[in-house]
Amino acid sequence: MGMDRAGLTFASLMALGPALAVSTARTASELGYRSFWTAETTGPEAFSLLGAVGTAAPGLDLGTGVLALQLRTPMVVAMAGATLQALQPERDVLLGIGISSPVVTERWHGVPYGDRPLSRVREYVTLLRACLSGDKVDFAGDFYQAKGFRLGVRLGSRRPKIVVGALNPAMLRLAGELADGVLLNYLPASHVPWSIEQVRKGGDATIYAYVHAGVCERHDGIDLARRDLFSYAVVDSYARNFERAGFADEVAEIRDRFAAGDRDGAVAAVSDRMVDAIDVMGDAGVVHATMQSYVDAGVEVPVLMPLPWGPDRRASAGATIRTALGKG
Repeated sequence: MGMDRAGLTFASLMALGPALAVSTARTASELGYRSFWTAETTGPEAFSLLGAVGTAAPGLDLGTGVLALQLRTPMVVAMAGATLQALQPERDVLLGIGISSPVVTERWHGVPYGDRPLSRVREYVTLLRACLSGDKVDFAGDFYQAKGFRLGVRLGSRRPKIVVGALNPAMLRLAGELADGVLLNYLPASHVPWSIEQVRKGGDATIYAYVHAGVCERHDGIDLARRDLFSYAVVDSYARNFERAGFADEVAEIRDRFAAGDRDGAVAAVSDRMVDAIDVMGDAGVVHATMQSYVDAGVEVPVLMPLPWGPDRRASAGATIRTALGKG
């Protein structure tokens, strides 16, 4: 694994419209990317998008990264994943799920964020795997129940894989124990070895990671990068991850200023070194080297998250995608 297994996510491009996903997937396949991922918040719906991508570029594995698990039952995700798998029987379907954030679940979708995230993820993954088996499923948990569920989509030997988005020690261990893969996100390459160590305490899940990089001028992207990292630093789970990765001073100032009502000051507290470690901007060589740095740190499948920053967002994203694998 490594660069020869690299994937591409549409997560950072969703605002540019779902039609772009189809053309981007075709380009990605031609360039040698092996998988195409998408996220889901308030824009394109993940499985509809992946269905279109699977038709347009049938050589790509298809992944969600990640679905907010509060918004779909395990049974519905099993049905959706099985549908994609039946349509693409020779490709891997990667069902990336995660606990998300209160903003996504409660503010945007009106669904309670909930408590006991570890227990909830454990139940979700356990029930999802049971539903994907094709056997009759009876399940009575604290969060989910099913009686007599049997997947009504016939599958061959290849079944969708379960990938858990994880940041902090207990969730990383749980992902290693129960999932087929773990998806790392918003971390510098320097923090990858520690994260993998936690995963391996649980098991041998494949290590995927989103690599945030863009071919663009720094002055075109620096303000966007600060706003991007600020929006995650105010989420508790991401804040702890940033602290552990070496940005405790930045996180403290960001959160103190934000709590005091100084949003602009909180954004400004995102340091240059934090930006340069996580949202990497530069020329084609810098982007390729960034992808390689995550592989060198132990990521088995790097997944490019192209940063579409610049006067022409599509052009910037396109240049990033073309050059990240070192072939452009």
